[in-house]
Amino acid sequence: MSGAAEMTISVQQKRRLSNLRRRLRYLYLRMMALRGSPRELALGMALGIFTGMMPILPFQIAVAVTLAFLLRASKITAAVGTWISTPMTWYAVYFYDYKLGAYLLGMSSDTRLFSSVMAAIEAGEAPMEIISRILGGGGMTLSAFLLGGLVLGVLFALPSYFIWFGIFDYIRARRLNRKRPRR
Repeated sequence: MSGAAEMTISVQQKRRLSNLRRRLRYLYLRMMALRGSPRELALGMALGIFTGMMPILPFQIAVAVTLAFLLRASKITAAVGTWISTPMTWYAVYFYDYKLGAYLLGMSSDTRLFSSVMAAIEAGEAPMEIISRILGGGGMTLSAFLLGGLVLGVLFALPSYFIWFGIFDYIRARRLNRKRPRR
């Protein structure tokens, strides 16, 4: 019985690995198909990551695409960059946004409202419910979240620009090498 169970687990693991490989290959091919200069694509990704670190959950993509439009960056990579903020990372993003913002503003970082916001995130409440709790905390609470988000956004976006620039430059070079006739 245990041998059959081990075999089933092994088959399931192989399927998951195969599925992961297919997804990674698909993402790679989609990256290869993106149009724009490495600068435009990397700037879009950095703007998305910057916006993804902000505590503006339901509005992140709209803000990132607007910034990309204004700064002549890739709107597609800006939208993709916001995926740094997913339901699995919301707790950490909001936690550090508030803690850093409260520290910089000289506020106490352990408040009942902060605990309420974090409990709502942990419970998987709707993004608008979380935003309404933050707004219900008043100007200083909102300021702490936003200031922390701005600082963390910059700290994550700056290195990500250079990392993604290198990736997109590499992809562009590969694309150009494939188009050249072989001798």
